[in-house]
Amino acid sequence: MTNRTDAFKKAAEERILIIDGAMGTMIQRHKLSEEDYRGTQYADWNQDIKGNNDLLSITQPQIIKEIHSQYLEAGADIIGTNTFNATTISMADYAMESIASDINLAAAKVAREAADEWSEKTPDKPRFVAGSIGPTNRTASISPDVNNPGYRNVSFDELVEAYGEQTTALIKGGVDIILIETIFDTLNAKAAGFAVLKSFKELGQTLPVMISGTITDLSGRNLSGQTPEAFYYSMNHLKPYAIGLNCSFGADHLRPAIQELATVATSKISAYPNAGLPNEMGEYDETPEEMAGKIEGWAKDGLINMIGGCCGSTPDHIRAIANAVKPYPPRKIPDVPRKMRLSGLEPFVHA
Repeated sequence: MTNRTDAFKKAAEERILIIDGAMGTMIQRHKLSEEDYRGTQYADWNQDIKGNNDLLSITQPQIIKEIHSQYLEAGADIIGTNTFNATTISMADYAMESIASDINLAAAKVAREAADEWSEKTPDKPRFVAGSIGPTNRTASISPDVNNPGYRNVSFDELVEAYGEQTTALIKGGVDIILIETIFDTLNAKAAGFAVLKSFKELGQTLPVMISGTITDLSGRNLSGQTPEAFYYSMNHLKPYAIGLNCSFGADHLRPAIQELATVATSKISAYPNAGLPNEMGEYDETPEEMAGKIEGWAKDGLINMIGGCCGSTPDHIRAIANAVKPYPPRKIPDVPRKMRLSGLEPFVHA
């Protein structure tokens, strides 16, 4: 594990690393039925489970491995596990809380197999697995009831427990990186970070942590109201190896927020935007060439260390992005003056 961590950090110093693209987009291409989702393992489950994409790491592992392999073939250095919703909290939608840990373990092993196979094929370009920890379908800092602003449908401790179980299973499955991603609520991310550090301590093993937030509208803030700079100050106590943004918008609309982070962060910067904005049918029309053309400007201007794609992106998008950024060196960490830096919704930097 230490050797893979060292290899990952060495690679990040040498080049802009490529993150994979959308898992859901690729799963949709298979047009899977309810029976496909159930497999033989959950044929008699007492409710519909179609749409539980994370479960496919158990019931259809060959499909998930093939998707990982397509992204690796396209040039991805980092693949994310198929575990975006694999917490007990999110699995409650399918009454599958009891198997959340099994899903994470299986997904990590599938991704590990694919990454190791490609590392053997390209020993000069080792591949890495990021354990994906999604935001859950609940928010710790905002009430879901407009008539009761003090109400919360999840507590900090409940989030810590769910994230901790997920993190432990991902590490046991062999991931190289912990990726806390698509963060819309900073308090959820703080719970995830606390759980990750707790799992590290319990397992006696520490991995690089990547943190990726998401902007919810063109105001440039996350759902809990923070600007990118304030979000960074809120999360910097975790000493993330990389911090950045994903999902949100296409590359053109996401660039100002990435530029803001790149100016103040002493961590690496990661980004994986959507393939443009969805059309009226909820589909993404931005071509690989269009997306890569916009992202090339990010690399040229020294804004990124790691780049990939989110919703609507495919192996073709990742291949085009990898080719577009290849000529450019990774972002250099800026020399940020040491000052007191606090965060509310806005950053506060003591003069």
